Amino acid sequence: MRCPFCGHDDTQVKDSRPTEENATIRRRRLCPECSSRFTTFERVQLRELSVTKSNGDKTPFDREKLLRSLKIALRKRPVDEDRMERVANGIQRRLETLGENEIPTKVIGEMVMEALSELDQVAFVRFASVYRNFREAKDFEAFVGKLGSDND
Repeated sequence: MRCPFCGHDDTQVKDSRPTEENATIRRRRLCPECSSRFTTFERVQLRELSVTKSNGDKTPFDREKLLRSLKIALRKRPVDEDRMERVANGIQRRLETLGENEIPTKVIGEMVMEALSELDQVAFVRFASVYRNFREAKDFEAFVGKLGSDND
C-alpha cells in the first residue's frame, strides 16, 4: 500500500481488525519512510461492476459516490454514519449478486430510493426530488401526496 503522505510504496500493517458488521477489515498502517500512520479499509469485491448511464456512457461503479449521495440525502437527519455505511454496503452487495457486470443507473437509483424509504422519509423525498427531477412545488406535492396514500 502506498503512503498517502510521502508516496513510499511499502507500508507496514500495525493492526488489523474486522469492522462491526464483519464486511470490511480496518488496517492501521505505518510508513517506514516518513513515520506517518494512516488507516485503510479492505472489503470483498465479488465482481467488477460498471454503471450504464441513461446516455449510454459506462463508468466503473463507485461506492464512494453512492455513499456521498446517501450522505447528502441524510444531511442533518438523525441517522449515524455507521448506518449509512451499512446501507451502502447492502446496496453494493445486492448489485454484485444481480449477476450482471453492467448495471443501469436506474437500478441503482431505485435501490437507493427503496433503502431511503425504509430509513428516513425526509431523506427519501430529498433524494427523490433530484432523482425524479422535480421542477416545481407541485411535483413535491404530488410525490408526498402519493406517499400518504400508500401508507393508508
